Parts: sequence; C-alpha cells; structure tokens
Amino acid sequence: MTQYALTNLPEGQAKRLPRVAELTRNTAETQITVRVNLDGTGVARLHTGIGFFDHMLDQIARHGLIDLDIDAEGDLHIDGHHTVEDVGITLGQAVHKAVGDKKGICRYGHAYVPLDEALSRVVIDFSGRPGLVMDVPFTSSMIGSFDSQLVHEFFQGFANHAFVTLHIDNLKGSNAHHQCETVFKAFARALRSALAFDARALGQIPSTKGAL
Repeated sequence: MTQYALTNLPEGQAKRLPRVAELTRNTAETQITVRVNLDGTGVARLHTGIGFFDHMLDQIARHGLIDLDIDAEGDLHIDGHHTVEDVGITLGQAVHKAVGDKKGICRYGHAYVPLDEALSRVVIDFSGRPGLVMDVPFTSSMIGSFDSQLVHEFFQGFANHAFVTLHIDNLKGSNAHHQCETVFKAFARALRSALAFDARALGQIPSTKGAL
C-alpha cells in the first residue's frame, strides 16, 4: 500500500489527519480495491486493465493532488462497462469515507480546463445529495478501444456514492480524447477545491443546516 504524504494542510488541522480510506467491492462481475489520501501529492498506482481509463484516473490523482491506488479485476472479456462503473462506485465510497464530517472544507469547487480546441467545466458540491447533470457531446463513440458512454457511468457511480452534486459540461471540442481529458482534469481541479480547508471556517460545517 502507498505510504501517503500528509501535506498541504493549514496550521491547526493536524488532528484531522489522515483523510484516508480503503474500500473493497467484490461482485460476480468485478473485484475492486480503492485506497485514497485526499491530502496527498498526486501519486497514483492504477490497474484496471483498461489503458485509457487508467490514463483518465491518473488525471484525477495528479490534478486533484489525491494519492490514489486502484486495483480492479473485471469481466473485460465482455466489455469495460462493469469495471468502469464499479470503479466509480468504489472511488465514490472511498472519498465519502475519507472526507468524514466535512468540517472546515470549502464544500464547493469548480474548474474550467482547456486542452487545445477542447474546453470543459466541472462544478461539484459536497452536498450530501447525490446527483449528476452531464452534457458532453462526444464527437466519437469510441476513444481508441474505450467506449465514451462509460464516462457517464463512471461519474454517475461516483456521484451516487460520494453523495455529491456534480455538473459536467464540455463547452467546446472536436477531438473526443481531448474532450474526455478536459472533463477528468476539470473534475480533479474542482474536487481539489471543494476538499480544501477554508482557513476562515475551520471546524465548521459549511451549511446553515449544520449538517451535510
């Protein structure tokens, strides 16, 4: 297991460390273990059996500054659907567990990320209410051997099990690889912003309800 670095936290937050979690999901279709450190440095160790998907998960780690270990064995002899969806579910569960009571976090995050002609926007809210609104008109149904429809399945699984509200929009793009990569990078940056501690509200639940 990765030895997680505990960095980038404001003074006074040491008592809350570590924001780490490990989850395993075993079904007749997939066997998945996810380990996360929300206060990492972007170190990733990924094995899903789907090269392009590993590349996208690496964007989450690198640009979200999340240390991420994922081991997945799925029924790839059928297709990638179950593996991608179940990784989204398990990652969502791990993030939900690691974030804890949400005291002191910014809660909301958003990011715009370009890649050449493509531009995507992602907005996230650690609201406790799962929901996904996604508008990504991929210009190709396949990105190499990766089915672009599975991007929605990944984020749906994540949103449902991390209990977040997630809005994803690809605003421009003609190359499906670029469209997808901007989505994952923007998601990573939005996630990083939402999970960051607010120095003016340490120890407070970021809601007038007093709970999320």
